[in-house]
Formats: sequence, C-alpha cells, structure tokens
Amino acid sequence: MGASQRSGAVDKRRLILDAAITVFARQGFHHCRVSDVADEAGVAYGLVYHYFDSKEEILNELFLERWQIMLDAIAEIDRLGEVPARDKLYMVASFIIDSYRHQPDLMKVIIVEVTRAANSFGRIHLEKIREAYAGIAEIVESARREGVFKPDISAEFAAMCFYGAIEQLLSGWIFDLLPQTEEQYEGAKGLVVDAICGGLEVSKSGAQPVSG
Repeated sequence: MGASQRSGAVDKRRLILDAAITVFARQGFHHCRVSDVADEAGVAYGLVYHYFDSKEEILNELFLERWQIMLDAIAEIDRLGEVPARDKLYMVASFIIDSYRHQPDLMKVIIVEVTRAANSFGRIHLEKIREAYAGIAEIVESARREGVFKPDISAEFAAMCFYGAIEQLLSGWIFDLLPQTEEQYEGAKGLVVDAICGGLEVSKSGAQPVSG
C-alpha cells in the first residue's frame, strides 16, 4: 500500500469516528445504528464495517483515545517541579473544561455514554477511569505529605470529589442547566478548585507533614 493509500485509509477511519461523535451526541448511542454513522460520514454502510466490527467498537475507540490524552495531561501536570498542588489542580480543571469547550459533542458522548454508564461501558472501562482518579490523587497526596492539605482526608476521596465536581459541571452544560459563555467556562475553573481546595487546605499555623 502506497503512502497516499495509507493516508486515505486513515482519513476514512477518522471521518467515521468524527461522524460517530456527531451521531452519538445527537441521537444517543443506544438509539442510533451503524447506518446512521455511515450516512453522517457520507460513506457506504459496508465501509464502516471495514474499519470497525460494531458501533460498540467505535465508542470504545473514541473513549480510549480521548481519555488517554487526559491521562497524559494529568501525568505531565503532576511532574511539574515546585508548582503548588492548588495550581496543578487548576491546570487539570482547565484541561478538562477546555476539552468540553472545544469538543462539546465528544465530551458529551464520553460522559453520558461511558463514564456515567455504570451498567455498561462505564463498567467495562472502570480500570481506565480509575487511572484518572489515581493521577489526581498523586497531586493531592504530595500536598498532604507537605502538610498543605488535611491529613484526615484521603487523597483518593479528594480526587473523586474533585473529578466528580468537574464532571457534574460539564453535565450542567450538557443538559443546558448552566449558561455556556466564555466567562462561565473561565470562571468555573477557579470556582471548582476553590470549592474543593477550600475543604482540603489547612491553615498555615496548623500545617503538619504527614508521615507514612
């Protein structure tokens, strides 16, 4: 296969994935068919099956592709030298909120059809979902050890509260429960961090490093 042929194959695969995002977001995963994805992509029905065995495989790929980007971003943020935990958490919140801002349909699909689908795709991808919690927990744990965050609130619990608050915020936008403006997106980043970190941080005088 020549370079142009390989490029064409990649483009068709990407075209189908992008079309699936639109269809899944508009109709809901369980209410659409592979033929709907083919129609949206403007390709023959059979071509979709050339690249994917089912619409389930398409959804799995969309989730894993985007989720890995987020996991990589969290890991990169965690590796930042002397940056305070609050600032790192702000960066994580910014990344996730900006992901919704720039790709609302994709984020809607991931949240509605995967991470909140406890009896189907959420269960299938539970270990991958937990990797995000673990990455955020690493940031929290470092602050606990430094005495910046309260030692009696576990890093795992704090991470779930932090991510859950952001996901709920995105759900508010997805279901049109909250205004969707640039000011709202930007303001939400600081508010969610303030809300969570306000409960985690200890006063300067009461800071005690955690041993073990």
